[in-house]
Amino acid sequence: MKNEKVRYFFNGIAKKIQSYSPEILIGAGISGMISSTVMAVKSTPKAMTLIQEKKKELNKEELKPIEVFKAAFKCYIPSAVITTLSVGCIIAASNINHKRNAALATAYSLSESALKLYQEKVIETIGEKKEQQVRDEVAKEQIARNPASKSEVIITSNGDTLCYDGLSGRYFKSDIEKLRKAVNELNHTMISDMCVSLNDYYDLIGLASIPVGDKLGWNANNSLVELEFSTQMADVGVPCLVVDFRVRPKYNYE
Repeated sequence: MKNEKVRYFFNGIAKKIQSYSPEILIGAGISGMISSTVMAVKSTPKAMTLIQEKKKELNKEELKPIEVFKAAFKCYIPSAVITTLSVGCIIAASNINHKRNAALATAYSLSESALKLYQEKVIETIGEKKEQQVRDEVAKEQIARNPASKSEVIITSNGDTLCYDGLSGRYFKSDIEKLRKAVNELNHTMISDMCVSLNDYYDLIGLASIPVGDKLGWNANNSLVELEFSTQMADVGVPCLVVDFRVRPKYNYE
């Protein structure tokens, strides 16, 4: 029983280390770079002494570059080894992150395809009107969970209607026609550039970019941007236009 507990304990530690391996490798790489620099600085006086001794041995005032290298390179071998290992740690961390991002993109794509199929089947089964009722209930629940009275309302120059962005969870002031105009501009840009990001949309409607906004977007080969609206009553006693996308932005859309 005790052996089992010990095994589970060490398995847990191993999983934690594996989970944070990119951070550990980057930390080791940075530490190694700093250490190698310090070692190189400390080795320089000894290297200069060896160079001077070599000059006396060969009875020369100046040594050729190859002679300088042969005289002093051994002093810098430990520093070079640590630098090589440090670079290897950083490259390994980058490879791990790349594989994880690729796996995340695949998972996102699969879940998105499943959601799209589910939505199509919902409309096919219950009809468009009832499906819109479901969307309205979802919008109602969204603003109930994130009430306007406890949130910052972002003031833009695009109108005075209280709006709620279903994707980023932000309240802002705008106008339905201004939002539609922004989407038309976005689609016009997408036709010429082939793709647009979520942050491009936020920029057009007067909202600040979000960290993931450059990684999410739309591609002209898949679909144009299309908004859907649901009018709900906010807890502050005024109508609120809940804004969402009929086709949500994709990861790695370019």
